[in-house]
Amino acid sequence: MRLPPTRRPRAPRRALLGVAGLAGFLAVWQSVPALGLIDPQYLPYVTDVLARLSEQLVDLAFWRRLGSTMTSWAIGLTVATIAAVGLGTVVGLVPFLRRATHTMVEFLRPIPSVALIPLAVLMFGIQRQAALVIIVYASFWQVFVQVIYGVADVDTVARDTALSFGLRRWERWTHLVLPTTLPYLLTGLRLAAAVALILAVTAEMVIGNPGLGRMIELSRSAGDAVGLYALVVVTGLLGLAVNLVFRFVERRTLSWHESVRGERAL
Repeated sequence: MRLPPTRRPRAPRRALLGVAGLAGFLAVWQSVPALGLIDPQYLPYVTDVLARLSEQLVDLAFWRRLGSTMTSWAIGLTVATIAAVGLGTVVGLVPFLRRATHTMVEFLRPIPSVALIPLAVLMFGIQRQAALVIIVYASFWQVFVQVIYGVADVDTVARDTALSFGLRRWERWTHLVLPTTLPYLLTGLRLAAAVALILAVTAEMVIGNPGLGRMIELSRSAGDAVGLYALVVVTGLLGLAVNLVFRFVERRTLSWHESVRGERAL
C-alpha cells in the first residue's frame, strides 16, 4: 500500500518570505528620502536609524529605561489578567450577572484609556502608579470579555451530562469549563499583552514617567528625528517579540485544540 506523500514544513518558506518582505520595506524606506520624496529631516535614512539603534543597544541608560517600560507592562498586564479572570469567571457562570452587567460593560469598555490620564495623574502624580491605572484599565477588558464568552460557551448538553454523572463542582470546572474557556482566555491574554505595551509607552509619553515613551518625547522635542525613529523601531520590535511569545505559548498550550491543529494542517 502506497502511503500519501507528507507535506513539507512551510516554516522555512514563511521565514524566507518574512525576510524578503522586511528587506523590501527597508529598501523602500531608504529610497524615499534618497529620491527626495520626503525631506530626510522628517524621514531619515534607514542606515542612519539603524546606526543610532546600534548605539542605543550599548547604552546602559537605554536598557534601564527599557526595563522601566517592561516593568510597567508586566505589572499592569498581571494585575489586569488576575482581576479579569476572577470577575469574568463569576459573571460568566451566573446568567443573571451577565444580563445585569452587559450594559455597563458595553459603556465602560469603549472609553479610551488615554482619556483617564488626567484622572490618573490627579490621583498618583507623575509616578508609575498613574501609568498602571491606564495599562490595567485597557488590558482588563480584553481578557474580561473573552473569559465571559468562554465560560458562557460551555455546551449545555455536556453540562447536563456532567451533572447526570454526578461530577463534583471542581471536576466540572476542570474537565468542562476550563477546557472550553482556555482558548478564549489565551486569545484575550495575547491581545491584552499588545494593548498593555501600547499603553505603557503612551502613558510614559504623556505623563512623563521614565521609559521608552519619555525618550521618544524627548527626541521629538529636541528635533532628533533619527533618535525618534530608532526608538519607534525598538517599540515595534518589542511588540513583535511580545506577540511571538504569546503565540508560542498559545500554540503549545492548545496543541490539543482544533484551531491549532487546523493551523498546522494548512
